[in-house]
Amino acid sequence: MSTQQFRSFAEFYPYYLEEHSDLNCRRMHFVGSLLVLMVIGWVLFSQAWAWLLLVPVIGYGFAWLGHFVFEKNRPATFKYPVYSLMGDWVMFKDMLTGRIRL
Repeated sequence: MSTQQFRSFAEFYPYYLEEHSDLNCRRMHFVGSLLVLMVIGWVLFSQAWAWLLLVPVIGYGFAWLGHFVFEKNRPATFKYPVYSLMGDWVMFKDMLTGRIRL
């Protein structure tokens, strides 16, 4: 199947949400994003810059585990890395505000 082309993030985000229909997958994304923010906060507080190496491991680790275990699909980041990263944070905000079920 060919890769779908998106002209904007606004076009991409509905596709992104379809790829995250499983509640447990979304929860894994949420936990990973929250931990990323906590690590960044810790780094800013402690000035322990080496902890930043954990940010992609935590962020992608939780998200990819959610896809492979619960969603049973390939993460969108493999095809659309920039839009997918943007989608992670918009979905995180949407879960925090109650727009998307957590």
